[in-house]
Amino acid sequence: MTHYGPGRIQKILSQYGVLSRRKAEEAVAAGRVQVNGRPCQPGQPVNPRRDIIAIDGKKVDLKKQDKPITIMLHKPRGVITTTSDEQGRKSVMDLLDGVPVRVYPVGRLDRNSEGLLLLTSDGELANALAHPRGQIGKTYRVSVRSAVVEEQLIALSTGVKIEGEYRPTLPAKVHVISSEPGRSVLQLTIYEGRNRQVRKMCDAVGLEVSRLRRTAVGPVKLGMLAPGKWRQLTPAELLALRGATK
Repeated sequence: MTHYGPGRIQKILSQYGVLSRRKAEEAVAAGRVQVNGRPCQPGQPVNPRRDIIAIDGKKVDLKKQDKPITIMLHKPRGVITTTSDEQGRKSVMDLLDGVPVRVYPVGRLDRNSEGLLLLTSDGELANALAHPRGQIGKTYRVSVRSAVVEEQLIALSTGVKIEGEYRPTLPAKVHVISSEPGRSVLQLTIYEGRNRQVRKMCDAVGLEVSRLRRTAVGPVKLGMLAPGKWRQLTPAELLALRGATK
């Protein structure tokens, strides 16, 4: 596996796929992380080759952490994008039989949406994909319960005010795949990651979404992957994905 040099504790935990950067920061702040037997401070520098790191008193053996992997999952409708759920609902984590290391969702899809979801144990890649500077296009196939008019397409493409937000959405790419009196299908690419953004954008222009499927994240496409199935990204896909965040 890749061996990383000294760095801040949350970065080290993220790089080795132990916790996401945000989860690592939360664990350190809560006093759950120890270095060489003592509680760790936020931002504390550590050397993964020398220091002994523990979480909740249990040693984290970085040498046994497998090489970080990134997978794509075709999330079905009705499945939630969380690592755990107090209500006992089915999570994307229940679909990952055979994944050799712990992976975490990059972004999310709401329960009633489906399609491409990336999960990774590579904390640096997750941070790059989540950072506003690295926001790459996410493409959706959107079915709505009416015909679409030119004014609605212009509004979606230039930016709209959505519920609970003080600023309009960034410009998006929109084109009509098909349109008829009772149903239209759009392809919509957005460059942000606001909560339920596509649904809220459509609602803002008077379009009711009946089905929403993410088909691509940047250069990585869902293709023919069946609902509920996963596969590792190819080296070429990983290279293209990393390049898209720069």
